[in-house]
Amino acid sequence: MTPGPGPTGGWVLGVDSGGSGLRVALADASDIGRARTTASREPVRTGPAGIDAAHLLDQLLPMARALLDSAGGGARDTAGETVGDTVAVGAVAVGAAGMATLGDDLRTRLPAALESALGVRRVALAADAVTAYAGALGQRPGAVVAAGTGMIALGTDLASWRRADGWGHLLGDCGSGAWIGRAGLEAAMRAHDGRPGGSPALLAALETVFGPAPELPGLLYPRTDRPAVLASFAPEVARCATAGTGEPRETVDPVAAGILREAARHIADAAAAVCPASGECEVALTGGLFKIGDPLLVPLRAELSARLPHARTVSAAGDPLAGSVRIAASLATGDLRLPHDGRLLHVPTEQGS
Repeated sequence: MTPGPGPTGGWVLGVDSGGSGLRVALADASDIGRARTTASREPVRTGPAGIDAAHLLDQLLPMARALLDSAGGGARDTAGETVGDTVAVGAVAVGAAGMATLGDDLRTRLPAALESALGVRRVALAADAVTAYAGALGQRPGAVVAAGTGMIALGTDLASWRRADGWGHLLGDCGSGAWIGRAGLEAAMRAHDGRPGGSPALLAALETVFGPAPELPGLLYPRTDRPAVLASFAPEVARCATAGTGEPRETVDPVAAGILREAARHIADAAAAVCPASGECEVALTGGLFKIGDPLLVPLRAELSARLPHARTVSAAGDPLAGSVRIAASLATGDLRLPHDGRLLHVPTEQGS
């Protein structure tokens, strides 16, 4: 993209840190739909102090400077450092998976570090569920369900946040990709054993993907990425639940279809728990899980209609990175209306003020 004459609303940076790496976007606060983006596939480390602020900065700052250079905003000295006051970033919003529970190091170190490195004094540190919300619905009241490997629902009436689930695959994430995959694998193992509730179709899928069923525990339990491995089987559950398309209806695997119906109920439960009770509530669905399509979406829409008759399901306008950019732009222009929260959306006092 050829750089224009410069931003009319000031440059803002949005950051999205998750399990697949770090993404950074630079945009004019008055034209956030035309952001420049870059990405790293190296996830930010998590240690005893939580999310590692130093590791995030080591990745973020070179990426941010490269984006500013591409926009015509940064001269460099021979060491590659910014010189003078050529970089003018009005605000930065960092969205990170685990921010609510593992973000103490980020909250302690990032505001001062970003001011020192980029001269930015307006910083927002958000849980990825908040940036998913901002990307999907902007700054309107409503509820967002973000579902992929995990699942979390977040809602607001713009006075406070309500959260449901997002507690990880051992304590929750009910209806998520990991939940669906685990339920499908359990049904496969039941079929292998000859126990009730088993699914020969899912057993065949297990053996195609992972090999002999008795070897699955040895493959799964030592993995540090067990939720992702479980979630990788969710598309197989969906495939078995739709095997009858264009064929006699009885060829659809009822166990697989039942798993997806139960997942839909769990997701609707979470949405109902966070949706503002007064007035019409918009509910947006975002995340890779919903790419499964109708086998999940059809029962989910039915559950949402029954549980939330005042709600309207809408398409997500953007993803969490777009949400980070939106939060940064709103912060830069003094129009951030999403509720501030010490853990979900932390907006520290401007440095030096």
